[in-house]
Amino acid sequence: MNPPHVVFVAGPSGAGQSQAMKSFEDLGFYCIEHLPPVMLDAAIDSLAQAGIRDIAIAIDVRAGRHLGDPFAAIDDGIRKHGARLLFLDSQDGILVRRFSTTRRRHPFYQAGSMREAIATDRRMLAPLRERAAVVIDTSALTHAALKERIAAAFASERPVRLSVTVVAFGFKYGLPTDLDLLFDVRFLRNPNYVAELMPLTGDDAAVAAFIDDDAALEPFLRKTAELLAFLLPHYMVEGKTQLTVGIGCTGGRHRSVYVARRLLQRFAGEPHLELRFEARDLGRS
Repeated sequence: MNPPHVVFVAGPSGAGQSQAMKSFEDLGFYCIEHLPPVMLDAAIDSLAQAGIRDIAIAIDVRAGRHLGDPFAAIDDGIRKHGARLLFLDSQDGILVRRFSTTRRRHPFYQAGSMREAIATDRRMLAPLRERAAVVIDTSALTHAALKERIAAAFASERPVRLSVTVVAFGFKYGLPTDLDLLFDVRFLRNPNYVAELMPLTGDDAAVAAFIDDDAALEPFLRKTAELLAFLLPHYMVEGKTQLTVGIGCTGGRHRSVYVARRLLQRFAGEPHLELRFEARDLGRS
């Protein structure tokens, strides 16, 4: 059994730990936040036995020693599992501004100032910073830039993929709520008006032949594929990991199903894409 790929994530409050964990999740890691140190070794072993290879764990170093020594737990994880520690940091002024903007309470803020709370946090975390394999200063990073830095450091051995779901649906049943892009194919000839085709679907050869006979189909497929080929890399640069493309016809059984299938064929085999098909209304009468 191959050893798991384990990353510990730590840093002062406000430096971007939650956003980093979302980035790891987008990259396919199994993520655990605020895990007590005493549970660390057992959690990694259980996940490894379940076949989970990529694991990101945000360690809770402020829970108190009765829940385990975080520094000893991290040292043990590095020694036993070959884990790496990512330490996120940020300038004090940026941390003050972030807490002011979000109105969150700093875990060490009592009667003193916010800067004193940040200083206390830094003193507690200093030993972890010394153990870090990677340190990222998030002061000037956007969420997309942080994800790109994390991917370069911890997921460079495999391509970052964009998950593209193409949904065939019927306008008569309403729009899907999660669409990023929408294409209306009701301009194509409608098989529903042909008696022998009406009970069939876009997955049937007779319906496919009927739609193929429409002169507008191929130009639409070509132009739409060209648009998507332009857009998809730009979405990936901006850190997007999921994209939902809607293909709509009247009832969601004929034209939308066939066109969605044909459009997916245009991008089959692209190494940076994970393609999915969904026919939302195919079972409706």
